[in-house]
Parts: sequence; C-alpha cells; structure tokens
Amino acid sequence: MPESQPAFWSLKPWWCQPWSILLTGVLAIAGSWFLLHRWWISAPVAVAVLAWWGLFLVAVPAAYRSGMLEEP
Repeated sequence: MPESQPAFWSLKPWWCQPWSILLTGVLAIAGSWFLLHRWWISAPVAVAVLAWWGLFLVAVPAAYRSGMLEEP
C-alpha cells in the first residue's frame, strides 16, 4: 500500500471498527440464545453473523487493499 494512503480501519467510525463488529455479532448470537433458548433461531442468526463478519472483516478490507495496490 502506498505510504500516502490511509489504512482501511482508520477511515471508519468507532461503530464500524473490528471490535465493535465482533462484539455486536457475539451479542446478537448470545442474545438470541439467552432470550429464546431455541437452536433453530440461534443457528440462522449465527450463520448471518458469520456471513456479516466475512463480508465486513475479510472481504471489504481485502478489496480496499487490492484497490490501493492497483493505483499507479
């Protein structure tokens, strides 16, 4: 990454940082289980959270990095 380009996470507000994304996902999964005690509700919540984490913690930062590397 060129020195003049800021890091991906430094461009994001506090509520879109990795720690807040992880914490919100864990709370959503735990909350669905502790409130409802139904695995058939908590399992889809967990799958959705894992997809959300994959998108926002892996795919988007990787796309940003690859986009920064392609610039002249």
